[in-house]
Amino acid sequence: MAVIKTIAPFATNGKFAVAPTALTGADTLVYSSGKLQTLYLYNTTGASVTVVIDGDAGTTVAPPGQGGTIDVSGGYSIAIPAGTVQAVALSSIRNFLQGTVNVTGGVAGVTAWIQEG
Repeated sequence: MAVIKTIAPFATNGKFAVAPTALTGADTLVYSSGKLQTLYLYNTTGASVTVVIDGDAGTTVAPPGQGGTIDVSGGYSIAIPAGTVQAVALSSIRNFLQGTVNVTGGVAGVTAWIQEG
């Protein structure tokens, strides 16, 4: 199990290294609601991979204007086609990020990093 690394490029003076986290299938990430965070997922395999982001405290939410509750207990799935990078602004899926945030479904050849700023 690995914690997905966070980079803060605006805290540097110019060039900086990006060291992605190799996903193991049972990883975590740290969501900071007060920061602009974007999760990047890079699939170097020859097949599509689906990663699920799921906070262990998420059950249901009642967003304004939706007329009821939405089940977030199954997490948020992101399909990553072979050879592509997919990204998600974590604030846009914040309801799925309650509690300890698990990232499952990653396999050898899939890496991830979070950019803040």
